[in-house]
Amino acid sequence: MGVRAVFLVGFMASGKSSVGQALARRLDWNFVDLDAEIESRERQTIAEVFRDRGEPEFRLIEAAALRDLTESLERDTVIALGGGTFVHPKNRELLQLWPSVFLDAPVEELWRRSMEDATKRPLRKDPEEFARLYEDRLPFYRQATVTVVTSGKDPASLCAEIERTLQFWEKDEAAGSPQTPSRGFGTGESQ
Repeated sequence: MGVRAVFLVGFMASGKSSVGQALARRLDWNFVDLDAEIESRERQTIAEVFRDRGEPEFRLIEAAALRDLTESLERDTVIALGGGTFVHPKNRELLQLWPSVFLDAPVEELWRRSMEDATKRPLRKDPEEFARLYEDRLPFYRQATVTVVTSGKDPASLCAEIERTLQFWEKDEAAGSPQTPSRGFGTGESQ
């Protein structure tokens, strides 16, 4: 099997970065935060890119960064995507080779969680707009390989749940399930 990767998707404040870092440590994999990768490439924060160039330009930058990332994976990697990345069809199509995990939580909880770093979230405005954006994106998030509800769970238990779920996904792949993508997930340990 080639390089393995898992992509964490979900709305802002769903825990993609914190869970992603914990999962990568647990598996001894690399961790990449796509937003941090974009900020490094563009030498601007995500909020500055939105402000200076607008959301359409940001989405083009994001798609290019995701494509470059998937083409350059050299080691097993956990990748946290931005909240809008998985909404775009070309990005979802690009990620078909790997499992994706939707980290879900009630919108009210996401609103509360997002308050601590609201200045870094250019699409976080008022609670009604926040809820509307969440509802608009939800059908796309639900296309992920796996959904994990994050409410009331710490990162360690979420990582264990993701690992167990995706090991079943890999076993389906090994059995030749026609609906399963061509690359799998696993810790590399004997099963």
